[in-house]
Amino acid sequence: MDNTTRIEKVQAQLRRKKLDALIISEPHNRRYLCGYSAMDHDIGESSGILLVPARTNPILLTDFRYQIQAEQEAGEIKVMLYPKGLLALLKTVLPDMGVQKLAFESHYTLHSVAGEMEETFKKLNISLHPLTDLVEEMRIVKDEEEISKLRKSVLLNEAVFEEVYQTITPGQTEIEIALAIENAMRKKGAEAPSFETIVATGKRSALPHSVPGNVAIKKNKALMIDMGLVLDGYCSDMTRTFVPKKATKKYLKIHRLVRKAQLAATEAIHAGVSASSIDKIARTIISDAGYGKQFGHALGHGVGLAVHENPRLSSKNRKHLRAGMIVTVEPGIYLPDWGGVRLENMVVVREDGCEVLNKNTTWLDI
Repeated sequence: MDNTTRIEKVQAQLRRKKLDALIISEPHNRRYLCGYSAMDHDIGESSGILLVPARTNPILLTDFRYQIQAEQEAGEIKVMLYPKGLLALLKTVLPDMGVQKLAFESHYTLHSVAGEMEETFKKLNISLHPLTDLVEEMRIVKDEEEISKLRKSVLLNEAVFEEVYQTITPGQTEIEIALAIENAMRKKGAEAPSFETIVATGKRSALPHSVPGNVAIKKNKALMIDMGLVLDGYCSDMTRTFVPKKATKKYLKIHRLVRKAQLAATEAIHAGVSASSIDKIARTIISDAGYGKQFGHALGHGVGLAVHENPRLSSKNRKHLRAGMIVTVEPGIYLPDWGGVRLENMVVVREDGCEVLNKNTTWLDI
């Protein structure tokens, strides 16, 4: 699906809702609709907005710092600069477009900014209308071009892991390994890590989102590495847990149990099945083995331009999966006084099953 088609879908939604225009401020949504890839430094500092009128051509509004990038990436979409600030430009642009009902992404707009916009536009007889997840809903199902990009991101992520794995030795610190991973990502062409790399050794692997520290990894203890990168805008996410040197019987038992849960859930994924039922399959296997309370997070999440997006594979999500969705399958068991094991792959939902994007299972089947 090209950007023009995506924008036309947004415009059709606006017309159905009887809205005149929509401000797209969430960075991944901007990129999805017009190709502009600049990210915000934080939610309070914008690198621009995409203004999508219901019936006329969109405009990308930004400032001088991003002018060249915006003009190069936004294709035929007009780029306008706001030297005196975004609101000052909107006060001119919106009345010229005849906008009276303006929608905005309420889930990515600070309350203070929304209040300032409301006060400013009230004088122009323009009313504000909060919208949530309009573009995100479009992003849930990927087309084959997007799937191809995600596949390449996953394979590059695997290649980085395999390269760094060969260099891991007891005595290295978690930070050293994390830095080696992120350095290799950049050297191999990734735009950036898709999240801060997790490297956790021994008991610290029981922390699902452990932050790498100056802690030396230990032989014969679990080592968890959760890593992902961004390639051509699309994210990968993968967790591998293994033992440098020789694994104990307890480790092998837990690892094989987590792998059994992952395989069973993966084999059950296909279009039409509920997300909650997939979560239940993995959770039941782990619970029946006595570790239910040690698997406290959802089984997986969607991945695309953002590393965490819908759909969620969780007990709370009763929606049915659709062909073209991409999700992680990542069961885990976490024992505070021992450590943890999490295994994570990414899969594409297909009509009659799923396609596992990860190709190397050496680290999973032990």
